[in-house]
Amino acid sequence: MTASANPLVPRRPALFLDRDGVVNEDRGYVHRIEEFEFLPGIFALCRFAARRLGWPIIIVTNQSGIGRGYYGEAEFLALDEYMRARFAAEGAPIARTYFCPYHAEHGLGEYRQDHPWRKPSPGMILQAAEDFDLDLAASVMIGDSLKDVLAGNAAGVGHNILVSSAEAPGPRAAPAHVVVPDLTAALRELERIAA
Repeated sequence: MTASANPLVPRRPALFLDRDGVVNEDRGYVHRIEEFEFLPGIFALCRFAARRLGWPIIIVTNQSGIGRGYYGEAEFLALDEYMRARFAAEGAPIARTYFCPYHAEHGLGEYRQDHPWRKPSPGMILQAAEDFDLDLAASVMIGDSLKDVLAGNAAGVGHNILVSSAEAPGPRAAPAHVVVPDLTAALRELERIAA
């Protein structure tokens, strides 16, 4: 019997994160360790989720650079291993990274397809919910583009946070999300949600 089939075992929320622009500086198709710069506040945010809340941290990232032929899956996975090791050392282990290498227009060969995992579609989040038996309505998605928010909304994630210095901070009516200027403000919003 799975936990979801047992009404006595409650599902747990998760913290979903986009990668480029949330975890690291988005320099366009980042795929080398020397290009990978962690953003200020990411470890404090994730320590709070992992240690204080006991939530799994799950990365959901479009990686069309693979599909476009800019770098291979092996390069992506090597960088992911480096990133995960750093998060573990910071006391905020990543439960899993989901990535979508496909692009309907610019993908090459097998990568040229409209895949249900590519955000703004919710496929990666829905797969994670199934894999980890998650309560999506109580979960949080943090991204730096509207695609992330739309994917969270489509999956049924209850709290979607857009990190953007270009938009004014504050709540939005549709799609349902909150805009914050940086990850320190995202942590304050996560604390408010968890309270």
